[in-house]
Amino acid sequence: MYAQYTFTAPVGLYPGKGGWYFVTIPQDVSDDIGTLFQGLSRGWGSFSATVTIGDTRWQTSIFPDKASATFLLPLKAQIRKKEEIAEGDTISLLLELDV
Repeated sequence: MYAQYTFTAPVGLYPGKGGWYFVTIPQDVSDDIGTLFQGLSRGWGSFSATVTIGDTRWQTSIFPDKASATFLLPLKAQIRKKEEIAEGDTISLLLELDV
């Protein structure tokens, strides 16, 4: 099963020790992913994903966030540096799931 989503979202820093940068996948997109791919998740409810931001495309995973009932997309330092992304920036991205 394949689905793709294009959206804009702010970059956050996860609170706590060793905080990591992430994008919260919008509620409507998260709901659609949960419905379309129900029962197909991997460990911790994650899904394999391909993400494109600017000129950068990479393989990663998205993870459920029970507190917000959405999915979170972690942003590696390498990606943030290449695309000049900082906490608080609003970015546009393409999210592709092929489960």
